[in-house]
Amino acid sequence: MRDPRYKKLADVLVNYSVGVKKGQLVRISGPPVAAPLLVEIYQKTLAAGAHPFVRMGPEELTEIFLKQAADEQLSYVSPLSRFEYETIDCSIGVWAEENTRSLTNCNPARLRVSEAARKPLMDIFLKRAAAGDLRWTGTPFPTHAAAQEAEMSLAEYEAFVLGAGYMDHDDPVAIWRQIGQRQQRLVDFLNGKTDYRVVAANGTDVRMNLAQRRWINCDGHENFPDGEVFTGPVVESVEGQINFSFPAVHHGREVTDVKLRFRGGKVVDASASKGQDFLIQMLETDAGSRALGECAIGTNYNIKQYTHSTLFDEKIGGTVHFALGAGYPETGNTNESGLHWDMVVDLRAGGFVEIDGQKVLVDGKFTHSDWPA
Repeated sequence: MRDPRYKKLADVLVNYSVGVKKGQLVRISGPPVAAPLLVEIYQKTLAAGAHPFVRMGPEELTEIFLKQAADEQLSYVSPLSRFEYETIDCSIGVWAEENTRSLTNCNPARLRVSEAARKPLMDIFLKRAAAGDLRWTGTPFPTHAAAQEAEMSLAEYEAFVLGAGYMDHDDPVAIWRQIGQRQQRLVDFLNGKTDYRVVAANGTDVRMNLAQRRWINCDGHENFPDGEVFTGPVVESVEGQINFSFPAVHHGREVTDVKLRFRGGKVVDASASKGQDFLIQMLETDAGSRALGECAIGTNYNIKQYTHSTLFDEKIGGTVHFALGAGYPETGNTNESGLHWDMVVDLRAGGFVEIDGQKVLVDGKFTHSDWPA
């Protein structure tokens, strides 16, 4: 018997997050372990009158590819993949891992080549999404591996994941619409302002310019569960120090105590107590991988703890995050890269976000009662 909460989640993803319409071509992707949710999404997509197709492959294929592919295979971009990215109307991705560390022993240099090769596909995806030609969302499916990373039992982790999206309420869509209204008030305040500064008790002090940049309200339409507002800086304006609060995870590789120094918009010094070599390799992915493509504020106060899952950790209410690499064109950020790696700074233990000299977040709490809380 299928968990009824996944039927509800599928309904939210198809009809609220993406808003699938009759006749659209919808890609549904995920590994076999996520089949219970993929089936529900497929049924809801059919019910919407759209044309679903499923991409479902064993998790270990990525490891095999990175370890066994020849150099020309690593850098090859299939014309079929390009056609898919140019043609689909909607993309619904389900993220689930049976082994969160399966890529730990893959050569970072080969991963860097593979990610750089996929840059043309990422460019197509981001530009079509920015233009409104492609609607997308992604969501996690609870597994034992993810539960272990979060130091929970599977039942506890399921409750955490589904609770973060308000699946335990009768009408989660109504809740997300209310969240969207509060976040929109914050976005309306932020848009048009320019000087953005983040200071944290851990030594972070970074400043950047947001002239002619647009803040985006994330209320469950892309990542789900959601809860952030984000933009992208003027690339060359980023100056200062960012010390990240939590381990940064990328393709199963964990990098701890990441410290980045920016000058003229580029990382000029980088260190980590664990995984430093991997960090440096990723910074060398391409010309855009040492710059910031995104700066964001987490607004989901229903998520309170670090879980080793970026989807949740970057949404924690009272945190901010920055992404190395590709920016989102809809924000006005111009950075292009095969890398997009989000890392989080926790302000709940002391710190603030200031824009044009006005503090909007202090010690993890917004300074206006009508904003997220």
